[in-house]
Amino acid sequence: MTFFQDLRYGMRMLMKQPLFTLVAVLALTLGIGANTAIFSVVNAVLLRPLPYEESDRLVMVNERSEQMDGMSISYPNFTDWKAQNRVFENFAVFNRGSYNLTGIGEPERLQAGQVSADLFSVLRVNAWRGRVFTNDEDQPGAQSVVMLSHGLWKRRFGSDEKILNQDITLNNRSYTVIGIMPEGFLFPSRVDMWVPVGPLSAQESWKQRGNHPGLYGVGRLNPGVTIEQARADMDSIAENLEKQYPDSNQGNRVRIVPLLENYVQDIRPALWILLSAVGMVLLIACANVANLLLARATTRQKEMAVRVALGASRWRIIRQMLTESVVLALVGGGLGLLLANWGVALILAISPNGIPRSREVDLDLRVLGFTLLIAVLTGLLFGIIPALQASRLDVHGTLKETGRGNTGRHHWLRSGLVIGEMAMTLILLVGAGLLIRSFYQLQQVNPGFSYDNLLSFSVSLPQKKYQTDQQRINFFQQVIQNLQSTAGVEHVGLASGLPLGNNGWQTSFTIDGQPPPAPGQTPLLEACLVSPDYFKAMNIPLIRGRYFTEQDNRAHLTEEKLRGLSPDMASYMGLNAIIIDEEFARRYFPDEDPIGKHIRMGGTDPKNPVATVVGVVGRVKMDGLNTDSNRVQGYFPFLQTPQSGMTVVVKSSGDPVKMVAAARQQILAVDHDQPIYEIRTMDEIKSESISTERLNLTLLGIFAGVALILALIGIYGVMSYAVSQRTNEIGIRMALGAQISDVMKMVIGEGMKMAVIGLSIGLAGAFAVTRFMEGMLFGVKPTDLTTFAAVSVILAGVALVACFVPARRATKVDPMIALRYE
Repeated sequence: MTFFQDLRYGMRMLMKQPLFTLVAVLALTLGIGANTAIFSVVNAVLLRPLPYEESDRLVMVNERSEQMDGMSISYPNFTDWKAQNRVFENFAVFNRGSYNLTGIGEPERLQAGQVSADLFSVLRVNAWRGRVFTNDEDQPGAQSVVMLSHGLWKRRFGSDEKILNQDITLNNRSYTVIGIMPEGFLFPSRVDMWVPVGPLSAQESWKQRGNHPGLYGVGRLNPGVTIEQARADMDSIAENLEKQYPDSNQGNRVRIVPLLENYVQDIRPALWILLSAVGMVLLIACANVANLLLARATTRQKEMAVRVALGASRWRIIRQMLTESVVLALVGGGLGLLLANWGVALILAISPNGIPRSREVDLDLRVLGFTLLIAVLTGLLFGIIPALQASRLDVHGTLKETGRGNTGRHHWLRSGLVIGEMAMTLILLVGAGLLIRSFYQLQQVNPGFSYDNLLSFSVSLPQKKYQTDQQRINFFQQVIQNLQSTAGVEHVGLASGLPLGNNGWQTSFTIDGQPPPAPGQTPLLEACLVSPDYFKAMNIPLIRGRYFTEQDNRAHLTEEKLRGLSPDMASYMGLNAIIIDEEFARRYFPDEDPIGKHIRMGGTDPKNPVATVVGVVGRVKMDGLNTDSNRVQGYFPFLQTPQSGMTVVVKSSGDPVKMVAAARQQILAVDHDQPIYEIRTMDEIKSESISTERLNLTLLGIFAGVALILALIGIYGVMSYAVSQRTNEIGIRMALGAQISDVMKMVIGEGMKMAVIGLSIGLAGAFAVTRFMEGMLFGVKPTDLTTFAAVSVILAGVALVACFVPARRATKVDPMIALRYE
């Protein structure tokens, strides 16, 4: 009963001081809401298990070599791994593909997971309706079957279950729909459907151990098997395969990581840093509210003295004060949940693709429990010191006092809280300042091409409809001609992959006339197929030699050269020209002209095609603005080895977005069943490539801004309160001849003393803490002195402003009124 009495009394007291309550609740709402929002992301991304049964036993598997840690798996190696391993309960592979859906409304390009049948056993997921693939359907020559995602089934087929066992047309081939997967199942991420990978293994290129067609493995460990045991077993298999197939498997081993770690390893440090940052914001909010409560406790000394005189124990006083502080925190926590809901939406809007598992971010029971816990702990944290101070009073002395009481003992506590606020605010501001400088440096990086007025979109031709090289050439040449004749178009190019994350492919190479590399040390080339006008459309500079022309085609291939070759190899053998980047020329031809040199593709095999260097162009940022694969780059003519899937780049004289409708129309004019997809401007591609950096900067910047405002309020509040408590002292000083400047110096000096101490502590803390941000920075050291100095000056200036207003008010004290008051 006494608890409910304390609760009712505390709520009445809070309602009697609405301004105090409003300021305290607002500070706590910001602190708790920000913590809840970030924790909801951390919970979904790092803490929550993957949505599969016993997901801790799931691992990601791929090949690795000295040149590449994340190499995909060759299909023959996969079949051997699957047959020989002793550590996996089930093991499957997957990659991504895209298919044209036609015959049902507008043609659409769909993303597909090309998976082995065991994938669903590995993940222990079954179809929602229908069934999953069988092993017989995961074989070369098997019937074409497909499983639909729940989202595609609802969106494209109107949630009609009659689609089961019906045929749909994908890439001009009939596929039977055998299943619909549960809602939310999208492994690998962002796919619309699934097809068996086995039929693709009939391709000649997939039969070669040296070919790595983008396959990655996912396995379920046997009960009791550790990651280390799995790595040892799989590496043993890889060593045996290396002895059997030294040409293709030299130096290749197996990389195994937990499946969850595969998703979150890149973003984990940033999320923990952001959670630490919002923790500091909450501590600053607590310091502010504690200062408010200390000031409020001073005005309530007589009230507490009366309660003690009437028999209240010290514990009862402490409990009353803590009850009020916890009520404040719970109200702030409730409003913080609303703020967090909006904050999560903001985070996902800032960087929709920058956060793995973003679909799983929500305010679940764990987040609600976290908010309740942090609200209670926060209430206790900022309430304990004022409660203890309120309980330590001289009852007789307090009841005799007629003034406002002796508050000197509170001064050091209030000053200490402000010093702590200043220190934590400086740490946050330094972190934000480093990210600002880093982001600026990132924006200044020369990508090697121009973003201006560039539209890109992808086209993938169905293999069944466009079976020959000439058919593919004819299609894309007609598209180029149609687009080139469109008003506002300056250049049109084709590429098998674009810079900033949408790369082409990697291939090994050697240089004729130079010593062959040691086994397992063959260098890799970032390769890309392009049309002649691609370099002009992208504004990639020519340094030496020439660009490709229409004469760089397949006319040099004779029937004799093609005799006995598979279609895949015949297409590959068409290459005889290459344009290299300036880094290639610098690294491999440092003292000679590279024009006319011969590059042998695919290693040292004398049967492999040899391309002659015809030009040297500037280096392009293929991986991203802040990364570099360190691999040299090479471009090959599209006309010599035409692929069915290409990206079209349109350079326009105006807004590229206005070209989308015309581009779609021109494609349909060539083939009315051919959709376009991944429609983006190069500015959008650039923005997506730095989405994670933008998210980190935005969030830490917001947190630092909130901290700065709270620190400003904190130091202003302390100085205002100090001035109000020292009105009589200031009046006496002025009556004895003190000048306005003396009073200003006294008040500002005391405030700036706290600020300087806080800045000093904050600088030491920032030097220690910002080292953990090194992985988030680009072109800036975590201990950048310019940033530290600039932030210190700014924060000192803010502190000076916060002290100046109370100091001015102190100079307006009338000595006679102050003395009369005393």
